[in-house]
Amino acid sequence: MEENCSTQRRNTSALMSSISPGLKILVTGSAIGSISQLFDKILVIHNKHGPFELVLCIGDFFGPTSGENSSDDICRLLRGELHVPLPCYVMQGEHPMPDVVIEKFSKTNGELCNNLFLLSKSAVVTTAEGLRIGCIGGTYKAAVYNISEIPHGFSSPYFTSHTISKLLSNVLSSRPAGASSLSSITASISSPLIDVLISHDWPTVISGFSAISLPSAELSNTGSPPIDDVIKRTKPRYIFCSGGGRPPTFWEREPFVWADENDRVSRFVSLGSFGGEQTEGRKQRVSHMTTASQRPANATSNPFTDTSPAYKRPIDTIEGETSRWGSGHRPSKRHNEGMRSNLLWGEQDKPAPGYHCKRCNGTDHFKNDCPERANPPKNYICRICNNPGHFLRDCPSMHAIGDTGGRKPREGYVCRACGSELHYIEDCPVVKGRHASNKQSNYPRRGFASVIGPDECWFCLSNPALVKHLIIAVGGECYLTLPKGQLVPTHSAEQLPGGGHVLIVPIAHFPTLDAMPRELRASVLSECNRYQTALRALYAMYGSTPVFFEMGRVSSKGGHAHIQAVPVPFTLQDQVEPAFQHEGNLLGIEFNVEEVSVPRSEVGEGYFRIELPSGRRLVHRMRSGLPVSVQFGRKVLASLLKVEDRVDWKSCLQSEEDDKADVQAFKTAFAPFDSLR
Repeated sequence: MEENCSTQRRNTSALMSSISPGLKILVTGSAIGSISQLFDKILVIHNKHGPFELVLCIGDFFGPTSGENSSDDICRLLRGELHVPLPCYVMQGEHPMPDVVIEKFSKTNGELCNNLFLLSKSAVVTTAEGLRIGCIGGTYKAAVYNISEIPHGFSSPYFTSHTISKLLSNVLSSRPAGASSLSSITASISSPLIDVLISHDWPTVISGFSAISLPSAELSNTGSPPIDDVIKRTKPRYIFCSGGGRPPTFWEREPFVWADENDRVSRFVSLGSFGGEQTEGRKQRVSHMTTASQRPANATSNPFTDTSPAYKRPIDTIEGETSRWGSGHRPSKRHNEGMRSNLLWGEQDKPAPGYHCKRCNGTDHFKNDCPERANPPKNYICRICNNPGHFLRDCPSMHAIGDTGGRKPREGYVCRACGSELHYIEDCPVVKGRHASNKQSNYPRRGFASVIGPDECWFCLSNPALVKHLIIAVGGECYLTLPKGQLVPTHSAEQLPGGGHVLIVPIAHFPTLDAMPRELRASVLSECNRYQTALRALYAMYGSTPVFFEMGRVSSKGGHAHIQAVPVPFTLQDQVEPAFQHEGNLLGIEFNVEEVSVPRSEVGEGYFRIELPSGRRLVHRMRSGLPVSVQFGRKVLASLLKVEDRVDWKSCLQSEEDDKADVQAFKTAFAPFDSLR
């Protein structure tokens, strides 16, 4: 049906959909700061075509933060002075969020005022009616996406690989939107499919197989490859985007189906903006959309699974030449020996008069030819074998072969895909098998190592290889699990039921707890603290106290943060700190006291943190050239507990039956203390 829209709504589409019987949602384009006007229009549409259960405002709700009117509306909104007629879910588009909004989000877990909720950059929420909504906030930039080690919060306009990883981790289950945290999920592990996906950026292949003309030619070259992957994994029934050109224009594609999901139907709509610059042309329509139980008559081939026509940017050519070097041959960086500067080079590669070696001050050789080059300086430690006496390039272990034919990893390395210490992750047969089955991926191939995603991370709930039978409990932001190969013997009458060695693992995929954005870290740490409090109470019932330790390793590939908890008898609790200090001194590891009341550092560096039975916290900041073994904490406690034969977790593995028995025993003992149930 058509509606005579106001000029302000000329480039805005509102869509009503009965995704489930009796459920209607209203979807609007970017408000771009026209907040009070948008709420007025929502109320008009609600009264005329409703009732609607909720509103999804995609794209930039707040828009650029400049302008007195916009700032005034934002302040009034956060003070609760603007009436929000329906529950509204808003997101980030292509602009950074205002600081006052970020601050409010961090304090309230997303509820900005009554009926208004800000979705995180990688939100997955389930409404009380069962509608599953996924959100990708921000915009894609290739130079930022893969090389960023620190996830970007609302202060950045970009999303990163960490954003996508967290979203894919959270799609397995979700909590009703009325819960206190919009980014949390419940304990039930369900299908990865979602009903609605909202984002600013388009997918790259969405126009493939479509017979409907695009509003502008530039849109054939737009899109974000990571969003393609999210759609292929989650198969949303509706995909709404706001970034369709400048200014954004309306475009609706024919439906397409997923053959592997019983012809599940997906629809794509790009919405014009409500506020900001408007497009000319006919006024946009208001559509009534339903979920068909059979293949629609106008359905096309699926652009995400079928062989889709390629839409690529034209190659710049000059007189038929396809290379910026003209003929396609790149000139050599060094044309010939005569190109060397006479200031540095003498005849026959000898130093010119006046040259002095920076190592020995000699004049008859260059620095790289210096006889003293073979002797490392005092205190130099080889990063491969952690031994002095030779440079890294001369390390006898440099060319050692791992169990799969590649290089043998340095001491302490653990493959995050399968847990082996005998090969790097790029040589892991598990990863190679997955990559072989995903050859049609739209991700660009790059020269640097790829970031570990949820399908390769052995702590992510979305990883099919995750050992789920070890999970004890799942909260809103974290889950509790027994590790593979506990440090503590599990079948001794003197131990806690099930052993007691557990891991507290954030659901979101981040390399360290310190690396999390401010708005997420507070809720994650709050839930970690609640689990830690519960564990202290449980352990005390059995004459023990927990030692918590955390290995935060920052690398270009990333990892998954977690905290380990190991029970130590009351009789040994005073020996924990001396044991760590002694072992640390032997390895050159220096600990500093960290005040519990002081917020965690946001410096992007690796660390090892211990929380002692007394509540005192020690932290070691890792330095270049002095790595800390991932088994350091386990090794110290194994020596203290006199279970040195259990340092290697692989030697402590047991059958799945025994694991399940330990899980059930620990669950029963932990249940009375679990405040997150």
